[in-house]
Amino acid sequence: MSTQQTEPAVSIPIREISIAHSPDSDDAFMFYGLATNKIRVPGYRFSHTLCDIETLNRRAREEAFFDVSAISFHAYPYVQDNYTLMGCGGSVGEGYGPMIVASRRLATDDLNKIRVAVPGTLTTAYLALKVYNPAIETEVVPFDKIIPEILAGKYDAGLIIHEGQLTYSSSGLYRVLDLGVWWRETTGLVLPLGGNAIRRSLGAESHQIISKALRDSIQHALDHREQALEYAMQFARDLDTSLANRFVSMYVNDRTLDYGADGRKAIRKLLDLGHERGIIPIAPLVDFVD
Repeated sequence: MSTQQTEPAVSIPIREISIAHSPDSDDAFMFYGLATNKIRVPGYRFSHTLCDIETLNRRAREEAFFDVSAISFHAYPYVQDNYTLMGCGGSVGEGYGPMIVASRRLATDDLNKIRVAVPGTLTTAYLALKVYNPAIETEVVPFDKIIPEILAGKYDAGLIIHEGQLTYSSSGLYRVLDLGVWWRETTGLVLPLGGNAIRRSLGAESHQIISKALRDSIQHALDHREQALEYAMQFARDLDTSLANRFVSMYVNDRTLDYGADGRKAIRKLLDLGHERGIIPIAPLVDFVD
């Protein structure tokens, strides 16, 4: 009587990939598939860290800490030695974007006479503002404190990003300038705001696998919008479901799956302008992995 030998189970080594993004409803929506294990990748495990975008910009610049990190496009030249851009997962403004709001009605010329609260000097909003008018005096304030600080009278105006673009009027504030509108009128292009950077040292094979995983996660959220939106609502910061859905639609769409040729052109255009005008001291060398 023969006994059947059983082969020992072979364990597949797991590669840990650290992902960092901001705690916003649009980022939460696009990472829904990966964060909830709806999208799985054999041999890979993804850990998620949520942190405000200016902190992520600085950690990418100073430490190259995460394998994949959301960054402002403005930050890219400072991290380009260690990171390349992913071809998916970005946010662009299609004729809309960060805006300057004020406690009273102001003309754009009035911005030369006041201090504007800004959400960080590595944000793309700040870069776009300085390309628009380098003479505007600014002071950094955490992005979620800008509207309260204006209402408290500490600043006459502020540069708002994220959900504040939809809620400022309900706080009694007035729009002075929409940088997305100005950029489109000036260049005819979308305004690229933020994207995902991936560590170069991971190598080409991992770049492709991780890029596909993120693209699949975005597609899963778009295909299962109601469930993904329900998940994203926990990060929606005072938005009701209708406004959260509108905000997500603004920044997670077909361009999040792929910037398109004109979207990539817009990224290069904005960074090149920033360099030409002395705002960015490093010559940007933009490349992508798909």
